[in-house]
Amino acid sequence: MLGGFSLGRIFGINLKIDWSWLLIFLLITWNLSVVFGQVHPDWGLGLSWGTALGASLLFFVSVLAHELAHSLVAQAQGVPVRNITLFLFGGVSNIQRDPPSPRAEFLITIVGPLTSLALGILFLIAGGLMSTGVLAAGFTSPLELAAQFSPLATLLLWLGWINILLAVFNLIPGFPLDGGRVLRSILWAATGSLRRATHWASWVGQVVAWIFITIGIAMIFGVEVPFFGTGLIAGLWLAFIGWFLNTASVQSYQQVVVRDMLEDVPVEALMRTNPPTVPPNVSINELVDNYMMRTDDHAFPVVHEAQLLGMITLDDIRRVPREAWDTTLVREAMTPAEELTLAKVKDDAAQALNQLMQRDVRQVPVLSADHHLAGLLRRRDVIKWLQLRSDAI
Repeated sequence: MLGGFSLGRIFGINLKIDWSWLLIFLLITWNLSVVFGQVHPDWGLGLSWGTALGASLLFFVSVLAHELAHSLVAQAQGVPVRNITLFLFGGVSNIQRDPPSPRAEFLITIVGPLTSLALGILFLIAGGLMSTGVLAAGFTSPLELAAQFSPLATLLLWLGWINILLAVFNLIPGFPLDGGRVLRSILWAATGSLRRATHWASWVGQVVAWIFITIGIAMIFGVEVPFFGTGLIAGLWLAFIGWFLNTASVQSYQQVVVRDMLEDVPVEALMRTNPPTVPPNVSINELVDNYMMRTDDHAFPVVHEAQLLGMITLDDIRRVPREAWDTTLVREAMTPAEELTLAKVKDDAAQALNQLMQRDVRQVPVLSADHHLAGLLRRRDVIKWLQLRSDAI
């Protein structure tokens, strides 16, 4: 996903909004303003857009509540959660490792749809209580009935139905949707193998994804599909969801295969021993001329008397103005060791790879038992090790 901005922290979890979220937020707001304007022609443009904006904001608060429920139960099960991100397709909880058991996965997963379902029912009840007089009037058509609802009742009733639809959609057995993860937890409990359960759940997820893609293409060519309707925009959107689901399903299985292959493999088996290092008191100009230009390395541990002081990378160098390269020392431009992601020689390689991916870095320094630099674990070395041992990824 692309970068975004932070909303702060809650229960120790970072809340983020990806820039792609703004697109879907604007589309939902625009679509609702049109629908509300058609159903309530007497509202005026300002009231239609205001109600639509409020509905969109509360909908994404509901999505956030759905993901927060996943995250809080994950933490209760001993599974760390790095952040929650709202993006184009709703939200995702960045749970840093697989649950420890089928029961834990089931509990972590099912709480999300249950939260959406509970919110949907509460919103419908609140909207219904505000519309008792309208409901008692006995209008002949649903459209005529909806036209009599107040802006607040309209907003609450829409939120009720959309949250229930969100719960139902997430329970579709398309891994890695919540329904697919529930299916995986059941298969995991039945087989005793997370990898096998993920393989089967991923296969079901790909079947569901291709059904979505097929229906979406049919809608693009004018086929009327029950519940989904027809049309270019709706068809493209459904096909795009199917494509995203298929990609995510395949990648989720690959991640489990990788973790399975790296299980019980120590970091020292994959790390690069005796990597080129640089002392802290050389200039950036000397670093570029005598180190970077003479190797294909883009990152160098900064070491003094066998102690790791930090890392200097190509990105660090780019932040130093070219005219200051002669006067700026490596120790002034490096990332200090206390800010680095570090590994130890006996650490699990799967955990180290997860750190590489989570921090989006290409390498991590590896320390020996006496805290001296023992090597460098690079992402490309892990990938090469995996490729040499399996064609399944």
